[in-house]
Amino acid sequence: MRRFAVDDVVRVLALGKTGHVRIPHYIRNQIGRVTAYCGTYLNPEDLAVGNTAGRAVDLYRVAFAQTQLWPDDVIPHHDTLVIEIYDHWLAPAEETPNAP
Repeated sequence: MRRFAVDDVVRVLALGKTGHVRIPHYIRNQIGRVTAYCGTYLNPEDLAVGNTAGRAVDLYRVAFAQTQLWPDDVIPHHDTLVIEIYDHWLAPAEETPNAP
């Protein structure tokens, strides 16, 4: 069962993982909105180190306001960044500390 649905508000976690991860630093601890469910896939963090027996993980497409990510830049208010994020990097925004 999926944890998130389209339009859910989520926070990207800062898991402190080293090695191959697919979450850019500028997106960690940011709040976004789920725009799509992309399917279930093997975790690329496991695959990068040759572990092909890991569990499959849900993948979501999440949108962020670019003005939120880069507040010092002049960016049109409607511009968004959309990135695909695996479930274990996400938490419901209301369950995280200091959620707006």
